[in-house]
Amino acid sequence: MNREILEKLKQDPKYLKYLRQNSIWYKTLNRNPTKYNEFIKSMKIKYKLRTIDKIDNFVDSVDLITKILDASK
Repeated sequence: MNREILEKLKQDPKYLKYLRQNSIWYKTLNRNPTKYNEFIKSMKIKYKLRTIDKIDNFVDSVDLITKILDASK
């Protein structure tokens, strides 16, 4: 694997964890290092790290808090 890609992967433990769980990416990144961005997108979808996922989690938390407050009245 390209050294530059390896260094990028080592920067974040989530990248390495995802790579170990989805070993097909070893072959893909070895053969085509330009697919690194696709790897990152795939990892963010799996671990729900996209902005839309964070917004959904926040909305769900607010809904839960309002339901708890309504129930306590």
